[in-house]
Amino acid sequence: MDPLPSDQTLFDPAFWLTAAAILILLVLSGFFSGSETALTAASRGKLRAAADRGNKGAANALAVTEDNERLIGSVLLGNNVVNILATSLATALLTSVFGANGVAVATLVMTLLVLIFAEVLPKTYAITNPETTASLVARPIRLVVIAFSPIVTAVRYLVRGVLRIFGVQTDPDSQILAVREEIAGALHLGHSEGVVEKEDRDRILGALDLIERTVEEVMLHRSGIEMIDADQPAADILRQCLSSAHTRLPLYRDDPENIVGVIHAKDLLRAMHDVQADGAKLSDGVTRVDIMDVAMPPYFVPETTTLDDQMRQFLKRKTHFALVVDEYGALQGLLTLEDILEEIVGEISDEHDTEDDYTFETTADGGYLVDGSMTIRDLNRAHDWNLPDDEANTVAGLVIHEAQIIPLEGQVFSFHGFRFEVIEKDDNRVSLLNIRPL
Repeated sequence: MDPLPSDQTLFDPAFWLTAAAILILLVLSGFFSGSETALTAASRGKLRAAADRGNKGAANALAVTEDNERLIGSVLLGNNVVNILATSLATALLTSVFGANGVAVATLVMTLLVLIFAEVLPKTYAITNPETTASLVARPIRLVVIAFSPIVTAVRYLVRGVLRIFGVQTDPDSQILAVREEIAGALHLGHSEGVVEKEDRDRILGALDLIERTVEEVMLHRSGIEMIDADQPAADILRQCLSSAHTRLPLYRDDPENIVGVIHAKDLLRAMHDVQADGAKLSDGVTRVDIMDVAMPPYFVPETTTLDDQMRQFLKRKTHFALVVDEYGALQGLLTLEDILEEIVGEISDEHDTEDDYTFETTADGGYLVDGSMTIRDLNRAHDWNLPDDEANTVAGLVIHEAQIIPLEGQVFSFHGFRFEVIEKDDNRVSLLNIRPL
């Protein structure tokens, strides 16, 4: 095709109409690109807050982002249509001016124009002001989504059918990222950039984890439970209650598995005070107290209960103390409300706790002496490590699981980027380890 003379081109109305159409299409391309970026990058939490304050644009943005797949499909369809149409018109226009060289010129010119004005510029602005931009473009984009909905739906089924041929199953109701994963990712990113403190990150993640963690993961194992024999003299029971650091203690009869009640130190002291108020001596009052009249009935929970459900049960029953049993009804451990709260806020200490319970002794080789019964989660939170806790709850359990044997004192293992040395054993229990990052 021979190029037209330049003077004839300048006075040709079709030339300027085509140029104007290309310009309009580039503006539409920038609008689609910026809208896609703004609507996907905008925080739904901020949009919800703005919508609650009466911002109609934010409310429209929330509505249009409910179905991300249909939104992105519609925007991509519109963007591709205007880009292809603009490129075709530019090729025809510049071919009429430069002849056969017009194709190369159109490719170069349109690549630069689309890259700068239809991609980088609008997306940069949208990512800088995502919520504001999303509120502005939500209404027109909603109309685009409605208009392109039949085509996008057909494309959806076509894509899923092709993927199914290759053995890829898709869930039409699944989200690209779960809400928890979005929050966790943002917290980890904020912590790595120094914006979010480690303690704040751990508290929020701890609260989110309650629904996924079970009672058996945080309970005090049965080997560490302090119990009282209900058949002892009341004076001995009182002495044991006063010497204990705990206010609630389980009562058993004949066998530690046979829990018959839970004694609260305050209830026992109140009962003794009532007896003494009747004129009896303190020594006589102790012997006259029937421990089972003072004890509360035991509260048993299954070990598979989630921490979120158990915390709700504690609040509903107005109690802070539960005994954990397995599927056969055998006692496995003990759980308190404080144990659940510690999963959120970290260790809670009082005047009866010693400082040694919350400190780690360092070794000459840069490692840490860790009690084998310490949970992997607590160790990770204390040192910001990432030891896996899928197969074991305690540090000793992790070593046994990885080694596939009951280790001996002095044995050393290396896995997950750490060196584990067994320092002490108590029968078959690994009681003390030296852990050092490799």
